[in-house]
Amino acid sequence: MNWAQLYSLLGGVNKHSTSLGKVWLSVLFIFRIMILIVAVESVWGDEQSDFTCNTLQPGCKNVCYDHYFPISHIRLWSLQLIFVSTPALLVAMHVAHSIREEKKDLIRTMGDKADVDIEMLKKKKFHIVGPLWWTYTVSLFFRLLFEAAFMYAFYYLYSGFHMPRLVKCDAWPCPNTVDCFISRPTEKTVFTIFMIAASSLCIVLNVAELSYLIVKALLGCCRKQRYHSGHVSKSKERHQNKRNEILLLESSKASAPQK
Repeated sequence: MNWAQLYSLLGGVNKHSTSLGKVWLSVLFIFRIMILIVAVESVWGDEQSDFTCNTLQPGCKNVCYDHYFPISHIRLWSLQLIFVSTPALLVAMHVAHSIREEKKDLIRTMGDKADVDIEMLKKKKFHIVGPLWWTYTVSLFFRLLFEAAFMYAFYYLYSGFHMPRLVKCDAWPCPNTVDCFISRPTEKTVFTIFMIAASSLCIVLNVAELSYLIVKALLGCCRKQRYHSGHVSKSKERHQNKRNEILLLESSKASAPQK
């Protein structure tokens, strides 16, 4: 699967998302995936060949590079984008299942005349309520979890977000403490901060969307409760009025012979 196929899959989910979800998808592809493909890969390139140490000891350069860069920035960002995008596929599967069930019901009730309704069903936008609300909120929770986990892993693996110009290494088989130089550290630091900022923006959007869905669901529950309580009170009032009318009628009948 390439990035275009991933975009087509997430684009189908985007139709059923909130406005914040649409903004998140735009940020994900424009400011993260496109930057990763167009700029970051050319900046990093073959990083190990540009990693230079002031020693000719065989294996020392490879060991030092592996110590300071256990995984490539590009591969870590690619894994992050894949993991962050995967929870949205839960929503796609839920929507596909709902469409399939409604399609079966249409065929069962209308038979061969259901072709037009089936085509309209494929273009239908599902509102985020009921079971779809739970699926969507769970996908947002996992999206936030993956974003935070990868940002922590990035900070832990590389000891921060700043790319140093010089690193010192004394790992075996280096004969002593050697100096190793990283190519284009300033440019890499700029792109690293940009990618971290884009990831932070996505976290903010996910938190805002999750909060919006929770508040909307709570307000909906409150409205239903008020409607139910108001309906019950009106039913009780009508019932009490009927009883009062019956009692008034009986009292008037009882007083009629006395007159």
